[in-house]
Amino acid sequence: MELARSLRDSGTLPRHVAVIMDGNGRWAKLRHLPRIAGHERGAEAVRELVKGCRELGIGYLTIFAFSSENWKRPSAEIGDLMTLLRVFLEREIAALDEAEVCVHVIGDRSRLGHDIVDLVESAEKRTGSNEALTLTVALDYGSRSEIVAAARRLAEDVHTGRLSPDDITEQAFGRCLDTAGLPDPDLMIRTSGEQRLSNFLLWQAAYTELVFVPTLWPDFKREHLFQAIDEYQQRERRYGGTGG
Repeated sequence: MELARSLRDSGTLPRHVAVIMDGNGRWAKLRHLPRIAGHERGAEAVRELVKGCRELGIGYLTIFAFSSENWKRPSAEIGDLMTLLRVFLEREIAALDEAEVCVHVIGDRSRLGHDIVDLVESAEKRTGSNEALTLTVALDYGSRSEIVAAARRLAEDVHTGRLSPDDITEQAFGRCLDTAGLPDPDLMIRTSGEQRLSNFLLWQAAYTELVFVPTLWPDFKREHLFQAIDEYQQRERRYGGTGG
């Protein structure tokens, strides 16, 4: 594909792309379908996203699959989402493993079903040595809770004498986050036209370039990823400096 080749040749690809996959419910409503139909179609869009990242050689991809606030949704929809998650973990991991994708899950696993936790752990173990792409799935994840947990961990270390208050740096704090070991995202994409972070990677996105795509997530194709990266490449990242 011409655009993909052009993006690769530019030499300024993002190392880490994060995606807020928004619009499944609205996609289904527009078609007079149950919401689960939107989530099922959205799973196909995840495949397109992963293929696009692999085509470009992007090293890290993080997707917002289920937020800690999503538990507020109707129980029937939550049940459908968990069923879809089980299906994904059972059927897609072999293909991801074959594509040399390392699957990593962040978030609170305590509220997930034991069978889902077992599937997550199995997927992480099976794909753990893969190096082509690290796919991080944010599942029952909320950035504020993540930050509070990191602060609590550091406070406990200070309280027990394992750490001095002077040793609390941005780097030390980052090592206590769920994303420890991952680079901060260079580019964050949100679909459906909404323009907010929705409690996703708040600390990590301090200098992330944001691109808002009007397309509903189930209609997302790798061409949308390429277009977002093309927009990213037009920007000058100054990190608080004056730039060139």
